[in-house]
Amino acid sequence: MSIQCTIVPVTQYQQNCSIIKCDATSKAAIVDPGGDIDRILGAVESMQATVEKIILTHAHMDHCAASDVLRQRLEVPIEGPHKEDEFWLQALPEACQMAGFPPAQPFVPDRWLDQGDTVTLGEQTLQVLHCPGHTPGHVVFLYEPQRVAWVGDVIFQGSIGRTDFPRGNHQELVDSIRQRLFPLGDDITFIPGHGPTSTFGQERQTNPFVADSRYG
Repeated sequence: MSIQCTIVPVTQYQQNCSIIKCDATSKAAIVDPGGDIDRILGAVESMQATVEKIILTHAHMDHCAASDVLRQRLEVPIEGPHKEDEFWLQALPEACQMAGFPPAQPFVPDRWLDQGDTVTLGEQTLQVLHCPGHTPGHVVFLYEPQRVAWVGDVIFQGSIGRTDFPRGNHQELVDSIRQRLFPLGDDITFIPGHGPTSTFGQERQTNPFVADSRYG
């Protein structure tokens, strides 16, 4: 069992949109398409992949603003995030206008996700973890066979997600990282919503916000 992943930085926020392809079937999922649709579809074509679905970690505009346009163009479903992020999806027009993003309309995914759910991708299966804090409906996708996770804006190399947005919660975010993500194993490589990849082990040692040394 194996997958390939191409990371495509999109929007002025350089958000890491990922295309995940199942090697056995060439079926693919687009993770967090925030914008720059032509660049995303160009990467899909380069991978010789067929998009099967769009999956979202959370509903901030730089992660989801292009989702509904892609859904209609490709005729594929959107899965995720958790329903607690619905208010962010409804606020997309205002958020995009304030940030100078291309206009985006509110939308509803075809499937909300929750802790313990799974998402299929060709013959592969991703585990879903509900990790609130940055947003209340944030989810993380884990591909256990290759020990890799797509964590959105929960954790970054050397940092963690902001919690000063509506319904953000710093303690919830720390708990999501330390109680739900770190126990998955130090060897998990994670692809964050922005910036370079890292591992949970490295962050447990060096991340100034959630390192083990900070919590005894």
